[in-house]
Parts: sequence; C-alpha cells; structure tokens
Amino acid sequence: MPDRKKIQIEEIEQRLLLDGIFHRYQYDFRNYAQASIKRSLDFAMEAFGCKTISQLQDRVLRDPTEVTVLLDYLTIQVSAFFRDPRYFLSLRKEVVPFLRTYPFLKIWIAGCSTGEEVYSTAIMLYEEGLLERSLIYATDINSKALRTAEQGIYDSSRVQEFKENYHKAGGKHDLSQYYTERYGSIVFNKDLKRNFVFADHSLATDSVFSEMHLVSCRNVLIYFNNELQNRAIELFLHSLCYRGFLGLGSKEALRFLSQADYFEEFVQKDRIYRKKLPC
Repeated sequence: MPDRKKIQIEEIEQRLLLDGIFHRYQYDFRNYAQASIKRSLDFAMEAFGCKTISQLQDRVLRDPTEVTVLLDYLTIQVSAFFRDPRYFLSLRKEVVPFLRTYPFLKIWIAGCSTGEEVYSTAIMLYEEGLLERSLIYATDINSKALRTAEQGIYDSSRVQEFKENYHKAGGKHDLSQYYTERYGSIVFNKDLKRNFVFADHSLATDSVFSEMHLVSCRNVLIYFNNELQNRAIELFLHSLCYRGFLGLGSKEALRFLSQADYFEEFVQKDRIYRKKLPC
C-alpha cells in the first residue's frame, strides 16, 4: 500500500512549488491536470538530482535560469509536421472554402510548441492561395520552444515521416520544395514566415488579443483541469469572429464544457467546431 502520509506531503509540496513559480515568475501551472504535473515533476527531479519537490522548489525559486529548464518538463513539447494528417485534410477540404470568403485572415495556433503545426498550416494556406492574405499568430509559454519555431530549423531524421503526413494531409507538391536540407537539418523557407507573429501567451493568465477566423489548439487542453479548459475555450470563444472555426486535438472535445452551446460540431471526427452564437 502507498504511504498516505508521504503522498499528502508530496501534494502539499507540489502546490507550494506551483504557487511559488506563479508568484515568482508568473507562469501559472496551478490548474493543470495534477497527474500530468506530477509525472513531469518526477522526471524533472531526476534530471535536477533532487530527492524532494521542496529541494526542486529551492533551486527554481532562487535561480531564474533553473525555471527555464523546468519549463521543458512542465510544457509538453511533442509535435510533428501535419500531425494527425486527417485533421489538416479536413481543414483543406471543409474549412478552407469558407476561409476564402474573407478578404483577410487571422489564424491563431495556440500552444504552438516548436512550430511544426505553424509551418504545416502555412504550407496548406500557400497551396490554397491564402497565405499572402493571412496573418498567423503562433503562441506558447515556453520561450525556448518559440525560438525554435521562429528559426524553422528541424532535425532531418524525421523527414520521411513528415513527407508521409504531408501527402496524407492532401499535400499538392513535394514537401522538400518548402525547405533546404543541410548538415543534418531542414531549414524552412523564409517566405513561409513572412506572415507569422510569434509571441509569449498563456492560456492560464493572458487575455484575447485579436479577432480570429480560425483558432487551432490541439493536444493542449488534455493537460488542463476542467476549470482551465473552460478558461481557454472562453478565450477562443471571444477571440473568434462570428462563424469562425476552432480546431482541437483528437482526444479533446467541448461536450462537457460550459461554452459548448456556443459551438456546433463542424467536422466531428476531426474535432473541428464552428462558432454559432454571438457571445
């Protein structure tokens, strides 16, 4: 049987650490799913060489450089080009025809991680003739991940996987025309980035910053508790224009959230929703 007293102490330590990070650095993980946070902290303690969360807290609160390292554990940086290709295929076939009706497009990739989804979206828009009149906002709370996204440089070892995803997602050319390969890396063309805006933005603490036609926030809500999920969807709701589109991850849904009535399922199997009511 697990030691209940030990578990209680660890739960207290975890709350104190997350409170400390918020008050010291304004990163708010207090409403993230606690099981997910615990797993992340277990990995972090091993990497930091700490036996307790309290030891980790002492290091992180006293040395700002340490919190940057810890963020890599608390923010899950798992991504790929055209991840879940069917989602991008549905965007291309079902959503793009509606996006064509706008003279100018604003798109928000929330929780963009290291940027693979940003470039995937840009390539899709380019092939559909929409990139030149689009502005893509790419946001995350991890500054290191944002720098990677801005640079657009990725390990070439996964290129074959990326190419296969691209073609499954309805790609019209060869993915290689969008990047240059050198020294074991692929570097995406600067032309794709001309309409990107990278910015630090927290779904836990920050507010709406522009009106959007499409918001894509995939595989992020699964790491939030119900309260924070509702806050994030509230932000997207107020950010989206009337009849704007929201894309979520394959294991995420609006059904049990308080704002569900403001959306309709547009492509149910791929978790694409459309705003149906003014808020």
